[in-house]
Amino acid sequence: MCRFLVYVGDEILLADLLTRPKHSLITQSFRSKERPEPLNGDGFGIGWYREGDPVPCLFTAITPAWGNQNLHRLAEKLNSTCIFAHLRAASEGLIVSEINCHPFQYQELLWMHNGRIVGFERIKRSLREGLSDELYNFIQGTTDSEHAFALFLHYLLSGGPNYGLAEMKAAMLATIRHLDTLTEPFDQQDPSMYNFAVTDGRNVVTTRYSSDPVEKTPETLYFSKVGHFHCNEDEGKICLETGPTTAIIIASEPLTPDQRTWQAVPPNHIVTVDKELNLTLDAI
Repeated sequence: MCRFLVYVGDEILLADLLTRPKHSLITQSFRSKERPEPLNGDGFGIGWYREGDPVPCLFTAITPAWGNQNLHRLAEKLNSTCIFAHLRAASEGLIVSEINCHPFQYQELLWMHNGRIVGFERIKRSLREGLSDELYNFIQGTTDSEHAFALFLHYLLSGGPNYGLAEMKAAMLATIRHLDTLTEPFDQQDPSMYNFAVTDGRNVVTTRYSSDPVEKTPETLYFSKVGHFHCNEDEGKICLETGPTTAIIIASEPLTPDQRTWQAVPPNHIVTVDKELNLTLDAI
């Protein structure tokens, strides 16, 4: 499984999330605390939005995040109000290549996934058959995650090109229901895991989901509603100060040791964040 991080709020330097904190996302690439295998070294990706440009920037690489100097250099110079970052631990049998690195992009949308679709090789043909030619050809890689993104786009765009948070949430729920139907014959012993995240640069939808949460708890996911956020570079310490919410962080693991500032997303829940930073939690 993988690790990911979502940030939306006041403009922030990427390094304050990705490299400077003691338990930054980069640290999680080799010292993950909440998964059995601490290494996430099969590539990484970051996506971010620039002011006035709805189409995100994207940087992916197959090298481990901890050793990529370009990532460290970029993180010290780039600021954004919306950031997606992902560390990949490839599922068995899947190819390690840049086209398989998250986040995946479609126009103004970014998508990433922590988990796996059980029986993917058996349901892949059925999943793709219902896609339009555009979305069928949109898929460039071999991951279950990118196929799930194409399915999400199928539902999102079925109502037309104009959509908002409500439509993104509905498309996410429809995607999960569709995947559950396809994988039901194959996930009796080993449930599918769908920690999905998608953004249009303003709104965010994430999920923490297992097709059988009694048999296997979903992968971890936390959120923090931040009054003010900064990182003390010398100490590698993130300061999360109380006050009116100016940012929201959603992450596979907390970036700080202070558990009071982080809340676990309950199993089988969907999280939505609108452009005013209103966060809601709903059961799936």
